Order: sequence, then structure tokens, then C-alpha cells
Amino acid sequence: MPKLTFVGMTVPQPAPKTEVGLLLYPGCQSAMVHGMTDLLQIASGFSAAHDGPMLRVSHWSRSEDGTIARSQDSHPGSELRPEILIVPGRLSGPVEHEEAQPYAAWLRARHADGATLASNCGGAFLLAETGLLDGRPATTHWLFGGPFRDRFPKVLLDTDKIVIEDGEIITAGGLMAWTDLGMRLVDRLLGPTVMVETGQFLLIDPAGREQRHFSNFTPRLTHGDEAILKVQHWLQGKAAKAITVPDMARQASLEERTFQRRFKAATGLKPTEYAQHLRVGKARELLQFTRRPVDQIAWTVGYEDTAAFRRLFHKLIGVSPGDYRRRFGAQNEVVGIAA
Repeated sequence: MPKLTFVGMTVPQPAPKTEVGLLLYPGCQSAMVHGMTDLLQIASGFSAAHDGPMLRVSHWSRSEDGTIARSQDSHPGSELRPEILIVPGRLSGPVEHEEAQPYAAWLRARHADGATLASNCGGAFLLAETGLLDGRPATTHWLFGGPFRDRFPKVLLDTDKIVIEDGEIITAGGLMAWTDLGMRLVDRLLGPTVMVETGQFLLIDPAGREQRHFSNFTPRLTHGDEAILKVQHWLQGKAAKAITVPDMARQASLEERTFQRRFKAATGLKPTEYAQHLRVGKARELLQFTRRPVDQIAWTVGYEDTAAFRRLFHKLIGVSPGDYRRRFGAQNEVVGIAA
């Protein structure tokens, strides 16, 4: 095992490349807050041992004057702002509507700035108060399924899943699902090698989390171009339907050539490529969790030419839709597969 350079040691450390913040509120699950902090800092140490990037890990609390600011910081004085913000659950039950409002407003503002938002267990209630989960898949503790659906009927709740990644929104299920969430974040931010090493060190089984070539598309959201960020959020909410470049340009209130240039500069992808990643991502979800034939899935995500869909899927994912379903489908026996 490589020599570690954990946060807090006196050896020289590289500057952090990414900040992950945890939002604290009255009664939030302290085991999750401190456990996640330790997990991320341990992963950061493994990354540094490989000359990789380190993470800035911070806690955010609300003061008496209503402002929300860092109350704990692994790298004080850094110029970073949170790329990912995590909302813990609470042992006494989910936050009520009025209590959640100041935190929800702050989270909406950070999301508008480009931050990815995540929740664990009942923290999904607070995250849902932002309105950002409406029309999107999410999970929470199975015990909260009924109350959550009653309170947030527009959210596509699935309590069968431990972690749901939907672009810039990530939700995790039960009380201990923060370990799964943490491993996903380490994989996303520091890579699979550091994720596996962290799991081995903490005795967290990474089984089922090593699907490197089938990881979810992670859009770049911290580029600072507000017009392009607006289009990215709009696309994510369109459920992977076919959208044209002129449609996107109108949404950004930009001339088409200017839009394409700025979109590529901000995201690293052409608008059509970006939309393809989103649509194939939705197709992966349908292949894994439904029995729909591949041709029907292609139509659902906006491809009338199913042969073209199959070619694109293989290009982006590395296997055919049928092979993907056989390897990762939730059902052992899937009826009506058109491989």
C-alpha cells in the first residue's frame, strides 16, 4: 500500500482541486457527517500518494443572522467553491417545510452556480424542498417512501435503489447509504483506483461499484457560463427527448453559432454530442430496470432509426444494448429483448 498523506499531516500537500461540502442543520445525522468527512479525506490521501488531486472537505452551518457559511474546513483560505454539496439525513425524521426553507433557498442558489447536489436518507426531503427534484428520479429511506410521495408527488421516487445519479443531482437511500454515496463521489472525483483503495482501507465492499466502462455521464457544470448552464439544466429536465441545436440556442437566448461555440468551450462537447450522452444515459436506465424491447427504448429516447441508436449506444458504452441488459439488467430473465 502506498504511503498516505492524509489531510492534517505536516508533509507538503498539493492544493485541493475540488471542494465537497456537507450542509449541517439541527439534528442531522452526525455519524454520516463525520463518517463522510473521514471517507473523503482518506480518499484524498490515497489520491495524493499517487500524485493525484486532493479534495477540500467543508461543513456548512447556518448562523444566528441567517447566513450559511463554512464552519469546518480542511483547507482554509482556498479560493474554491463547493462543486458538490451533500445534505445528510436526520435520525428524528425529515425536516418540515418551514424549517427547510432557508436551507432550500441556499441550495437552489448553489445549484444555479453550478454545484452538484446530493442527499442521503431523509436528506432527500430537504433537497426536494428546492423543487429541483420535480420530474426527476430520486431515492430515500424505504421507510419514508409514503410520506415522501405524499409531500412531493412530482418526484419520481424509487426506494428500491440505494443510489440514484441523475446528472447534477444524486440521492442515496438508507441511513448507511452514505458509504455508497461516498464511494460514488470518490470514483467520480478521484477515479476508480482511489475508490478501490479507499474501500479496502475502510473495509467497505466496492462490489457492484466497479462498472468503470458503464459509469454515468457526468456533465461539466462549474464552467461559469450562466447561459450554457441554463441550457444544461433545461436538457436534463427534458427526459432525454430529441432536442435540436436551434431549440437549445433559443433557450440560451444566443445566436446559433455563438451558442455552439460557447457550449463546446463550457462543456467540452458539441451540443449534439452532449444530448446523445443524456439520451443514451436514459436508455441505459430503461435497459437495466424495464422489460421494454430495445427498439421501443430507442423510440422513447428520441431515436426513430433504431439501427443508428444501436451504433451510437455501442460507440458510447462499448457494448450493444442487448449485451448491456444481459450483464446489468435488474431481472434475470427479460422477456422480449431485441438484441
